[in-house]
Amino acid sequence: MATYLVTGVAGFIASKVAELLLHDGHTVLGVDNLNSYYDLRLKDWRLARLLGENDWQPGPDVGPSRFSGITACRENFYFRALDVENLPVLDALFSEFKIDAVFNLAARAGVRFSMENPHLYLSTNAVGALNILECMRKHRVEKHVLASTSSLYAGCPMPFTEDLPVNSPLSPYAVSKKAAELMAFSYHKLYGIETTVVRYFTVYGPAGRPDMSILKFIKRIDEGTPLELYGDGSQARDFTYVDDIARGTILAKGCDGFEIINLGGGRNPITIQALIAFIEKALGKKAIIAGKPFHIADVKETWADISKAERLLGWRPQIHADEGFQRTIDWHIANRAWIKTLKV
Repeated sequence: MATYLVTGVAGFIASKVAELLLHDGHTVLGVDNLNSYYDLRLKDWRLARLLGENDWQPGPDVGPSRFSGITACRENFYFRALDVENLPVLDALFSEFKIDAVFNLAARAGVRFSMENPHLYLSTNAVGALNILECMRKHRVEKHVLASTSSLYAGCPMPFTEDLPVNSPLSPYAVSKKAAELMAFSYHKLYGIETTVVRYFTVYGPAGRPDMSILKFIKRIDEGTPLELYGDGSQARDFTYVDDIARGTILAKGCDGFEIINLGGGRNPITIQALIAFIEKALGKKAIIAGKPFHIADVKETWADISKAERLLGWRPQIHADEGFQRTIDWHIANRAWIKTLKV
């Protein structure tokens, strides 16, 4: 069994990666700065389950994380509240633990918010990624999986393949992730750090981010409040269930050298209109639409070519969109008591 560092472990995807690694008997060292980009009760809910508090439910009040500033552990899971931008603290962590590989999923996410806070995104997503690589170089950790984004494919022909030139990012978020990819490539060439970059396509599932469409749409349709729809809803996404994404991320550690691999649904993209219709039918309620102009930084459609993931990882998604959407709705219904006060 190995010891893995998972950064951003309170996040949507990273918490699922940690869960699967722990299930397989590995030791997981999880770190997260618990920033307040979105309601920290969601991060606390995820962390509580990693720490064995499966019955814990958040209260109605928004506030700081109950895990801020603490060190916590349960069996083979160790949690540290720290920021990957803090190089001395990160270096001390690498000195304390013998780490076999790093899953770097710590990042500021969200296209629109990055336009309001570009410096923050570059600092976390690029400088933070550099700090991880520096600690790996210094402490001779040779395996690295870096989470990236399908937002890099803006303007490219579909389906998106990994060999496409991605030199026209439309947001500071995409720019910062491209910088992290290039830094990882440089450290592979200079120091032999083996890196697999996994580009995610519209990840969704239970306890997802509240700034993304699915949780937001479910909540507002359920409560009968208007939901913001950018454009006419014809824009489409290659929705990918979080368990599939986490499984692919873990498999990516097995690659040698430097690779970039798409992890996506690999099917025809699903329109936002179709997503809303599914939620309406599942809840038995009609959406109240508040239309907004299509945002220039949004990609009109995403569609992953996943043949490389199939070839190198033996991976393809197992959860069909209908099943994944229903699981997400079921989670919302089971957690209505505290989700009703969640800001989306």
